[in-house]
Amino acid sequence: MHVLILGGTTEAGQLAAELTARPGLRVTTSLAGRVARPRLPAGEVRIGGFGGVEAMTDWLSGQRVDAVVDATHPFAAAISANAARAARAAGVPLTVLRRPGWQAVPGDRWHSVATLAEAAALLPSLGRRVFLTTGRLGLAAFADLGQLHFLVRSVEPPGPPLPADAEVLLDRGPYTVDGETALLRAHAIDVLVTKDSGGRATAAKLTAARALGLPVVVVRRPPAPRDVTVAEDVAGVLHVLSPTGPGPGAADRCP
Repeated sequence: MHVLILGGTTEAGQLAAELTARPGLRVTTSLAGRVARPRLPAGEVRIGGFGGVEAMTDWLSGQRVDAVVDATHPFAAAISANAARAARAAGVPLTVLRRPGWQAVPGDRWHSVATLAEAAALLPSLGRRVFLTTGRLGLAAFADLGQLHFLVRSVEPPGPPLPADAEVLLDRGPYTVDGETALLRAHAIDVLVTKDSGGRATAAKLTAARALGLPVVVVRRPPAPRDVTVAEDVAGVLHVLSPTGPGPGAADRCP
């Protein structure tokens, strides 16, 4: 059985380790190639895009893939959409691994928005010193906010355009609450911007912001592709793929 994992997340690496430890499985993880020094998972690894839906369909057929697991970032909407179309065209079952989104708790001052542009429009009313943790892509949405200071954190250096008053911090999680609290205080941050990525690796900033009473602008995640099997964790994917499990396509589906 050949399983293709569309990776790039912590869960993708965990899934690859679990599957490669099982006899009789060939496991290939595909990475988009946007990170210069990615953490390579267990099993076979391919780096770079497929070149569109048709090319991915051909790859699935040519490599005799029996199951696809989309374990990409929750905001990788284009990749997920292409994967769903290619898997359907190749007749290969697809499971989407999506960690649950974050949930506000008492004490949080969250402002939910649909896009980065909406986040940018809201910022001037919330603060002047912004901790921007939405990644290195899409920062053009904030480029015109010259009256605000931005601390931009990303794994890779972001490209232009950037806000005029921007300080870039290159770092990779997981992060601790103590570390995030110290960072917010050291830079006198008064508003946090994040995408609803979910998971524990980067959730410490939310706890730190809550403790400091800071507002948080949360960009809602896009929906998963329609009519696909969705699992919330690695165990859920393993259950779908297991010969004794429900089989791909029989678990909860995204409406």
